[in-house]
Amino acid sequence: MLPTIQHLRSILQNVIAQRYKQGYDTAGLQNELRKLPESYDALAAFAEKLESLPRRNDFGYEQPETLAEIFAACPPNFTRQRIGRRLSGAEAAARARSAFLGAVAGCILGKPVECDPTLEELRKALESTGDWPLRDYFSLRTLDALGRRHDSAATCCRETIRYVELDDDMNYIVTGLRMLELHGLDFTRCHLAKYWLENLPLYCTFGPERKFLLDAGLNWNWSPDAPVNEETIDRMRRRWVANDEACGAAIRVDSYGYACPGLPALAAELAWRDASLTHRFTGVYASMYIAAAVAAAPVLDDPMAIFEYAISCVPQQSYFAEVMRDAFDLVGKAADFLEGYAGIHAKYGEYRHCALYQECALLINTAKFARNTEEAICMQVSQGCDTDCFGKIAGSIMGGFFGPGSLPERWIAVFNDDFRVCPPEFTERSLSKVADRIAALPALTLDLPC
Repeated sequence: MLPTIQHLRSILQNVIAQRYKQGYDTAGLQNELRKLPESYDALAAFAEKLESLPRRNDFGYEQPETLAEIFAACPPNFTRQRIGRRLSGAEAAARARSAFLGAVAGCILGKPVECDPTLEELRKALESTGDWPLRDYFSLRTLDALGRRHDSAATCCRETIRYVELDDDMNYIVTGLRMLELHGLDFTRCHLAKYWLENLPLYCTFGPERKFLLDAGLNWNWSPDAPVNEETIDRMRRRWVANDEACGAAIRVDSYGYACPGLPALAAELAWRDASLTHRFTGVYASMYIAAAVAAAPVLDDPMAIFEYAISCVPQQSYFAEVMRDAFDLVGKAADFLEGYAGIHAKYGEYRHCALYQECALLINTAKFARNTEEAICMQVSQGCDTDCFGKIAGSIMGGFFGPGSLPERWIAVFNDDFRVCPPEFTERSLSKVADRIAALPALTLDLPC
């Protein structure tokens, strides 16, 4: 069964709007789309046309796409060399484990309020139940006070947690882990695509990821006579995708950072391979930024330096880099966490759930003011937006930075060593044993001559 003509028109309307935001000349295209006949062929030809639009003269940003172009557009302080202190194998493993467990706790902490709240809304609800500042998983009483909740509250609140609930963030951490376990640092986008098709149910994906699986499932043949190739992947991610700068790719890259302590550029490169399967421009840059931050955190003593390196791994003249540099300055001038949030939210509050700019900026605010991993995940989730995804990312970054002992055991004990994810190929259900496998990832890079 094919999508309806009406549905495809709606997708193309959104693609045109997205292309305008990305700096392309879309003058007259909405009108042209309205005049197209009720024809799949006509819509397909129009979709192909949207792949080769010229840039507008008034668009003042550079948005490279290939890895070589991106690295060439990085600022002068970009380095592909190892940074920070050199970790022993045991130290690197311990920090990777801390980063992963911080990610798990941060994700589950944020799940019940994954309904795009603001800090002000969360603070009001938490104060009404005596839980501000946040220092534990959300209570059902707080969600009653908030007046809305995500469906996962049934298994992710203080009163209801018994295991690590299924979540796309955890599916993607496992997927990154498996790419590295199966293929090492040489995994390709084709390896990743095949793993997705075999292991990710449609209902556990969203946006460009779901579109990719639908498209790939209909059109790809894995026989030797019809191999998957890079050209096919690039064509798929350019066509019929309206939200290719949303957060979907940025939540997939933690494992690459775990594997690369002290090598943020390498983590960013691995993240590019993953993110560019489905996303473009900011969707890719944010993924590289996050992976670089996760990789830099375990070897640095200054939390703000984490983001100096992360920002250096994205194109200097992109809008994403401009916003992150501005956020870095805003947070640097803030007297406390709330002032840092206020400055960022006042300028970038239009970018809400999954829109990346505000959320990636708020990671800097968390890093500046958090004193341990527990405080970091609570601060990040308290800032609202995409609470589970960025609670998870904050846990990855700051768990690696602060290391073992910075997250009280009670945050992990509530899961009863029960870890649940979707990929059927991944049969491990012990959280502690999954953490052991994450802790083994830095061994892939510790002896690299860089």
